[in-house]
Amino acid sequence: MAESLADSVNGAVTYTTADLPGIGGVLKHEPEDFVVEEIPTYEPSGEGEHLFLWVEKQDVAAEQLVGYLSKALGVGRNSIGVAGLKDRRAVTRQYVSVPAGVEEKAAAGIDTHDIRVLKAVRHRNKLHTGHLQGNRFEIVVRNVSEDALARAQAIGEEVSRKGFPNRFGTQRFGRENETLKLGLALLQGKKSPHEIAPGRRKFLSRLALTAVQSALFNAVLDARAADGTLQTVLPGDVMQKVTSGGCFVSTEKDVDQARFDRREIVPTGPLFGVKMKPAGGEVAEREQQVLDRFELPAQQFAAVRRQLPGARRALLAWPKDLEIDEVPEGIRFRFALSSGVYATAMLREFMKSEATDDGS
Repeated sequence: MAESLADSVNGAVTYTTADLPGIGGVLKHEPEDFVVEEIPTYEPSGEGEHLFLWVEKQDVAAEQLVGYLSKALGVGRNSIGVAGLKDRRAVTRQYVSVPAGVEEKAAAGIDTHDIRVLKAVRHRNKLHTGHLQGNRFEIVVRNVSEDALARAQAIGEEVSRKGFPNRFGTQRFGRENETLKLGLALLQGKKSPHEIAPGRRKFLSRLALTAVQSALFNAVLDARAADGTLQTVLPGDVMQKVTSGGCFVSTEKDVDQARFDRREIVPTGPLFGVKMKPAGGEVAEREQQVLDRFELPAQQFAAVRRQLPGARRALLAWPKDLEIDEVPEGIRFRFALSSGVYATAMLREFMKSEATDDGS
């Protein structure tokens, strides 16, 4: 009987800084403890039919935000554009685009206690997923150990040098892994997208299917972390250039290891799909073993090629502008991460506990 992919995402996590004691603590005790602000790829031009709203929300899920804007502005959910999904139990600031016909004065009048439009600017195009350079974070971890600041600073030095495993956070899989379980049912043909309510069908089916990709990526990453090869270039690794994002298959291990050590390139893991750049040699075998482990044939991804075209994702990530200090509530972290990198994945290294995601 195949191992359950949904069960695997709750397994033990291996740390890059396993030899350094963690600070413990509690994350997201209050929404104000977790502040996220998008770093846009571009600013809206000021002209065009689409209206970009710079929105601040507190303790509101991404889907709830889209649903509220759809109803308040009288536009279809699918016509609303976002660059990335943001945490629920947090204070987040991000751009949202709404289509032609919505006036600035209408957007200015939709504020609630938990959702505020901070500014509205015109632009020529709709905002699409991925139009995002990264995110800036300010996070407070409460109830930490007595010597938490010294511990956090030591871990911070190591993480800034070696990076941290670029895992998808458990919130990616939904409460009790419901989103992941739906994705598996859709991928395996056990459930049809038409069983999802029309208003949520496009958003939720894609979210669920990409959750499967994310869980498989985590499984590949965890296997590398467990056998100590995250910092080692393996034969057939698909390497990503840090500056350009371009990928190539490693055929000169020693040369590429030196480039990795200089942080010019980084090994990647699979986001399975028909357009994914395949690994070679030993790494290809490792990735196939993960599909076999969960009995997920590669051809199943061909049937959902529109939702899951496939890609590669860096196995390691590094924080930018990391600052760590002590505040009355606990330890405060300020840093920026590239688009798609989870702050909770980095904070695991510091906390050395599983209480880092709220599952939202």
